[in-house]
Amino acid sequence: MRNDPADRVTVVDIDMPFWSMVRFMVKLAIAAIPAMLILWLLALLFTLLIGGIFGGIVRFPQVP
Repeated sequence: MRNDPADRVTVVDIDMPFWSMVRFMVKLAIAAIPAMLILWLLALLFTLLIGGIFGGIVRFPQVP
């Protein structure tokens, strides 16, 4: 397959009706909720893993 500069395409405008764009953005926001939960869960597991590995290294002074 050739990779010619003449084969490139540049998008300069998207003509989309307003309510169609609103509907798209609402769907995007709803789809972002489970994705955010998955990323939060991965961050939690990573934090627990790092805390489990390095948690015994730091010793806090005992306060009477």
